[in-house]
Amino acid sequence: MKDDTSIYQNFNVLGIDVGGTFTDLIYVDKENNTIEFAKVPTSPENQAFGVMDAINKAKLKLNHVKLIVHGTTTTTNALLERKLSKTGMITTKGFKDVIELGRRTRPNSYGMHGKFVPIISRDLRFEVNERVDASGDVITVLDEIEVKKTAEELLKLGCESVVIHFLHSYANNNHELRAFEIISDFWPNNYITMGHSLLSENREYERGVTASINASVQPILEKYLRKLENELSIAKYKNELLVMNGNGGTISSRMVVNEAAKTVMSGPASGVIAAAHTGKSSGINNLITYDMGGTSTDVALIIGNQPSVSSDLEVEYGMPVHVPMVDVRTVGAGGGSVAKLNLAGLLEVGPESVGSVPGPICYGLGGTVPTISDANLLLGRLNISKIISDINRVSVDDIKNIFHNKLSKDLFMDEIKTAEAVIKIANTKMAGAIRMVSISLGVDPRDFTLFAFGGAGPLHASSLAKELGIPKVLIPARPGITNALGCVVADLRQDFTKTLNLPIDNLNIQNLHSLFNDQEKKGIELIKKQGLELTNISSSFSIDMQFIGQTHILRIDLPNSYPDLEYLQKSFEKSYLNRFKVKLSEIKANIVNVNTTVQGHKVPFDISLLNNKLDKLLNLNDALLEYRKVYFKDKFLNTPIYSRDRMPFEFEIKGPAIIEQMDTTTLIEPEDRVYGDNLGNMFIEVGDL
Repeated sequence: MKDDTSIYQNFNVLGIDVGGTFTDLIYVDKENNTIEFAKVPTSPENQAFGVMDAINKAKLKLNHVKLIVHGTTTTTNALLERKLSKTGMITTKGFKDVIELGRRTRPNSYGMHGKFVPIISRDLRFEVNERVDASGDVITVLDEIEVKKTAEELLKLGCESVVIHFLHSYANNNHELRAFEIISDFWPNNYITMGHSLLSENREYERGVTASINASVQPILEKYLRKLENELSIAKYKNELLVMNGNGGTISSRMVVNEAAKTVMSGPASGVIAAAHTGKSSGINNLITYDMGGTSTDVALIIGNQPSVSSDLEVEYGMPVHVPMVDVRTVGAGGGSVAKLNLAGLLEVGPESVGSVPGPICYGLGGTVPTISDANLLLGRLNISKIISDINRVSVDDIKNIFHNKLSKDLFMDEIKTAEAVIKIANTKMAGAIRMVSISLGVDPRDFTLFAFGGAGPLHASSLAKELGIPKVLIPARPGITNALGCVVADLRQDFTKTLNLPIDNLNIQNLHSLFNDQEKKGIELIKKQGLELTNISSSFSIDMQFIGQTHILRIDLPNSYPDLEYLQKSFEKSYLNRFKVKLSEIKANIVNVNTTVQGHKVPFDISLLNNKLDKLLNLNDALLEYRKVYFKDKFLNTPIYSRDRMPFEFEIKGPAIIEQMDTTTLIEPEDRVYGDNLGNMFIEVGDL
């Protein structure tokens, strides 16, 4: 496409991300070169109300906004809470139990019992006569009369959505397409998902579960978006609404419901996209992102400014979502995570969370159980006068009493030691998540910078860096609204996957080149269909490969869409050696999946805009608010407290120190050194490694 950035000179964009506890907003007014922020509690009854609350708090006039980009947890929450639409499945005769049988794994490493509930219950899974083999040859012709009768029966049973999931439809999709035509004639809505249309790859279990997830969340997502669009319309917004997908790209709200499963994990993905953008602006290419919010902690890996994207993620046990998503790992450790004693009398933290209502005790909104935030407050790391509610004030003594009654007396520890133990346990869980995206994949975290954000991330970042041997931490200018920033900077994106499952010696290289070209053409058409002005459209290509006889695959990134066979073989062998430190030259390679990503690029966001309200001429003394007793390493230290909004861009402080701002608090431990750059970012060089 033609590169024309002039159209963006008066382009005002609003990014809104809904988290488990807070809804964050960032508004960029390029016409006046200004920026606005807002942070409000997430509305538990309907996320749309929280979105409108944030807009009202920022006092925005939506008739001046040209684009809204929205990250939502609607589909993720529906899955995790199993609040799904009633969905039926029509599948190949003899295969209705595939999505329940799954793989030979267990939800728990130890014990004889486990709990697993399939997405679609067995009484709503029906079989019809049809069969296609792995080569795409028809073994049994589709019984069209049976398809119609089965779909009519599902309607009588109250199903709102239906999945068409036939064996080997990735090799020959004609039966699924015909079944779709038959059902569409009388199905009362558009909630009909064909397995191959969402995921055209082998492995019927993963394809079936992914299609089931898509169908079961389609009505939920559409009802939410229509509600939000109506609220926005009442507020005089008439332009495009984009929705974040889990792959880190955005798509029009008019198109997103068709592939609703792709919105799973959209919120965490937006934070990773913002981290990559910030790292690139700061000259840092390799990051481990660490997003600690109120409910959970999300971590991901960025190499060469490119977030790691995977199609092999599970939202929870037995729930694979095999569509491209930013490879985010989540643990139940957020500011609102509950600290409790288990049946053995041992201290545990999370995964239960108090959410935004009633929230931690220190919020003063009626919380009655100890949380990570309450532990940080007892250690002096949070300023109670800045986070407490004016409605129902509580004191530090009130929090100590609850810690004593619920934890300390049974642990035979005082309240401060108990709070310290809560923080240590939470940090251990979060460090484990970081190891999952780094060490477990053969990557050394010591070669990366820890990018800490979220409302609680900067409080724990230095301790995590020490635990993992990471020498430097990057704290962005606005850590608590980084996910909303990701909505602003994210590009449009379409991903395509097609299974070949051929030994490399049997591959017709011209067919591979044609497949890449077809996928690229389709992606460009879909992106142009959304009608947004873009600077350019780019494409990237990759192949999933394995050695013949193996199960797991490695993704090989390609420089273009026309590789030769020798390049594919050598690239795979090199990647396999780097990953597993083993060379298997005697075994042939196998081409499993062919992947294409097409992105429509917006003008890069200027990170310095995040600080346009700050006075760069201030000096460090202007930012010093007070001194406060803060607990470090078994003792309280008299610690300077700074206001980040009053600090100069370029400064240097030796720990201990605390830096407060509207959306987060940053903890600088003793022996750490913190300094700022000319973009408003802070860097912590951790001591005692």
